[in-house]
Amino acid sequence: MKKERIEENRRCPKCGRRENQIKAGYNRSGTKRSVCKECKHKYTLNGKTREYSTEVKNEAMRIYYSGVSGRGVGKILGMSKANVLNWIKKSKKSEDAVDKRKNKHGSI
Repeated sequence: MKKERIEENRRCPKCGRRENQIKAGYNRSGTKRSVCKECKHKYTLNGKTREYSTEVKNEAMRIYYSGVSGRGVGKILGMSKANVLNWIKKSKKSEDAVDKRKNKHGSI
């Protein structure tokens, strides 16, 4: 009979148990998956983040506002132009919200 190993980093995020955690292959990005035998919950160990850092976002927006097109920024930084354009839209919305709050309260 096989002995079950208890690994430090394997803990079910649903029930919190460390025992009865078994391997369940890999997901599309190559990250290990596990299954809890107790609650049958499948989870990813140390999942990859799919987010650009704030430095990269700020750099992309700086390049864009210096006169380069969204497509050009995407080529320079090796990313999709849609990312750049979405960040710009989001920053404009937040600036508009701040302006509305300033006008509402009568400051500046």
